[in-house]
Amino acid sequence: MTARPDRDWWKQSVVYQIYPRSFCDSNGDGIGDLPGITSKLDHLQALGVDVVWLSPVYASPQDDNGYDISDYRAIAPEFGTMAEFDEMLAQMHARGIRLMMDLVVNHSSDEHAWFREARKSRDNPYHDHYLWREPKPDGSPPTNWEAAFNGSVWEWNAPTGEYYLHMFSRKQPDLNWENPVLRAEVYAAMRFWLDKGVDGFRMDVINMVSKPWNADGSLPDAPIVREGFLQPGFALTCNGPRLLEFLREMREQVLDHYDTVTVGEAPLATITQGRELTNPQTGALNMLFQFEHMDLDSVGGHMNGKWALKPLDLRDLKATMTRWQDALYQQGWNSLYLNNHDQPRPVSRFGDDGVHRVASAKMLATFLHGMQGTPYIYQGEELGMTNVAFPSIDDYQDIEIRNMYRVATEERGLDPAEVMASIHAKGRDNARTPMQWDASPNAGFTRGTPWLKLNPNYPQVNAAQAVADPDSVFHHYQRLIALRRQHPVLVQGRHDLLLPDHPQIYAYTRTLEADSGTDADAERWLVVCNFSGDTPVFDLPGEARASGCDWVLGNYPVGDLHGEAALRHSPLRPWEARMLRLHA
Repeated sequence: MTARPDRDWWKQSVVYQIYPRSFCDSNGDGIGDLPGITSKLDHLQALGVDVVWLSPVYASPQDDNGYDISDYRAIAPEFGTMAEFDEMLAQMHARGIRLMMDLVVNHSSDEHAWFREARKSRDNPYHDHYLWREPKPDGSPPTNWEAAFNGSVWEWNAPTGEYYLHMFSRKQPDLNWENPVLRAEVYAAMRFWLDKGVDGFRMDVINMVSKPWNADGSLPDAPIVREGFLQPGFALTCNGPRLLEFLREMREQVLDHYDTVTVGEAPLATITQGRELTNPQTGALNMLFQFEHMDLDSVGGHMNGKWALKPLDLRDLKATMTRWQDALYQQGWNSLYLNNHDQPRPVSRFGDDGVHRVASAKMLATFLHGMQGTPYIYQGEELGMTNVAFPSIDDYQDIEIRNMYRVATEERGLDPAEVMASIHAKGRDNARTPMQWDASPNAGFTRGTPWLKLNPNYPQVNAAQAVADPDSVFHHYQRLIALRRQHPVLVQGRHDLLLPDHPQIYAYTRTLEADSGTDADAERWLVVCNFSGDTPVFDLPGEARASGCDWVLGNYPVGDLHGEAALRHSPLRPWEARMLRLHA
């Protein structure tokens, strides 16, 4: 396979994710919609982002808020019409903003026409679009796998006398990518959107489309790691042997014929798989969302111990991020994120959402945007929006939260207060509370009743306040985005970790070699971040070798921090971040 032409504009880009249900409601029904997005594009243009990743707006019964698609070529009525989609896309392009759609093709809705046909009989032409298995001799499910949203991954279908696989909700049956007819249907749907002018796809759990099952099709039970029949089985459905083959086929049949950006969500992906999938010559995608850094503050890792909390050890974060920075340097490409619609707010998770909310939100932004890769900003992250602690489970709408609470309290007998504490820390609705536009009723999100309650801090934390304050989190993100455009070292420069064992300071350099190839002519930048409310002292390690520095960006006033004062025996203020240009 030959490399595509030089279409690497996405390396210089910054992506902004919109969760449409929670972004802006134009008609007062309490649900964000496409005209609402169009009305707020000036906010994104002022921020400076290049690409919007739009979470699903396709026709859907909304069992999982749009990630259960019933028609891949239609817009959900609650979000608007196809004409309103076309207008939104045109307005994005008029502002120099590209659009990346969410592609959800590991599974569909059980209300999709394909599945309605597939479940009728075993000889139906659509039956092989999905994954079916016979029951055990006693009629029980084929395996002991637990679904991501609790319960068995297997659902009985009486008309065919089989179970169908659903790794998420029972209303999200997994598609059978072994079937070439199904793959052709997916590729045709992709072309439909690309021909409308869409600029690429974020691919939901794309490394699950090839299942790593036994060669004879038999399915192993998941290892027993806790009491009860159901056990975590996520690892048994990811990264199958035909994954790269399927994605290369997608690239050859679809993506190579358009100027696109692609990112694949890839739970449990390894560094080796990351290189394979994003290699510009032999891979298939531009970048991946890997989850290693998202699993460091829970016991047991992704889809197993998400709710079992533990404090983040900064040294673990350094090791994980550095592994991916090193492994993909000049061999692939990283996506950089701390937040999305499935993850809690980073300022609450990794920073201080109290007295140091603004400083720690800026520090986290500096930490992330200083690395090599394409940065992603989730809606409200640029405002320093925080987690929310609703008092009752009835205040939450997310299917994952509701199912987890029921299983934990009713089936496993856990203390409801402890379960709620985990929800407050890790629940997906932390990211899904409506966007906080201003201090008016319902934060300017809707003139009706919002589908999910607002975070009560919106009178203090909102876009109008942030835009008006030149020292806000918003303007810090704006400056970071501008720096990325102006300085190739932030895009192409090599990442080198400093102070790997320091428990509070995260420091690294970015180095862009000069054409001469000599170290003296290389451009080097230093990023120093204090991941604490303490005042640790920073000393530039000897191997970094710098005679001085120029101040580029920080989240505190510069004061006397110039040259040696910023590099040697230099106390860091709580949650401080510094970006410096080093002298040889």
